[in-house]
Amino acid sequence: MVCAHLGRPGGKPDRRYSLAPVAERLGELLGDPVALAADTVGPAARAAVAALPPGRVVMLENLRFCAGETSKDDAERAAFAGQLAALADVYVGDGFGVLHRRHASVHDVVRRLPHAAGYLVAAETAALSRLAADIQRPYAVVLGGAKVADKIGALLDRADQIFVGGAVAFTFLAAQGHPVGASLVERDQLDAVRGYLDRARCQETRVGRARIVLPPDIVAAPARAPGALRKVVPAGQIPTDWMGLDIRPEAAWLFAAQLAGAKTIFWNGPMGVFELEPFAAGTRTVAGALIDSGAFTVIGGGDTAAAVRALGFADSAFGYVSTGGGASLDYLQGKDLPGLDALAGIAVARV
Repeated sequence: MVCAHLGRPGGKPDRRYSLAPVAERLGELLGDPVALAADTVGPAARAAVAALPPGRVVMLENLRFCAGETSKDDAERAAFAGQLAALADVYVGDGFGVLHRRHASVHDVVRRLPHAAGYLVAAETAALSRLAADIQRPYAVVLGGAKVADKIGALLDRADQIFVGGAVAFTFLAAQGHPVGASLVERDQLDAVRGYLDRARCQETRVGRARIVLPPDIVAAPARAPGALRKVVPAGQIPTDWMGLDIRPEAAWLFAAQLAGAKTIFWNGPMGVFELEPFAAGTRTVAGALIDSGAFTVIGGGDTAAAVRALGFADSAFGYVSTGGGASLDYLQGKDLPGLDALAGIAVARV
């Protein structure tokens, strides 16, 4: 019996987020059809599991069609976990990307059944542990994507350098008082970013401490469109009503040159809107730099993995491609991962 989620349907059935295509694709990969129950813990699920012959697979419908899966109310979540647990004899947790969530299927079901970690979870923790303890230095972190929150934190105390690109860079530039036009900025994170910058400045003169490197120039455009007029501008001088959509190739080369001496590199988040070719150069250059560095490289998060694949890079070109964005970051910062702690039966010491 396979359980999974897709999207954020808000705790109720939504045909747009049905797992039907997932069950079909899983059947193709297994070479044997995979039945999809019409519900998650209702009569269809119970009937499908009861009728399941040895050696076959059934998939339950989207877990997030039930409000109890993601509920912050312990009793509601526990009730849903009890219904899921009643369908099974043992539990194998292999969704590393959700282990940082205190969800019913990730955390609560584990406590109701004999359980084990799956092969993916074992591989993820083995790879990421190389970035959490006994780190081969210099250790560089490349951060991109859209969100600042929880992306730096303890990494400031572990990495030797942190390179910031993508939309995250505009929040840093705004925190420094630079005009960023219509670029994506997390306004509620500005104070936190100022604190990160202050910490980095204090640490620059200490051996083994991090400093934050921002791109010196940006590819800007008035609209997020492949045919939009675009120009390169200094990072702190983005025109009003224009938005930054990539780091300039020269900025990417600057990152690449400094990454060349690293022995360990962690990358989370693309450098620009890689889906549009005019704004993909930064991400492409950084990916090439990781490959050429000779360092142990880890790519964390679905967006980053999707970016390198879309740009023609093979997973095998990197040391490890993680499936967990938030989960991998939390792991590297020594935070508790409720799902992993439940699988282990005890709090896991990683720092």
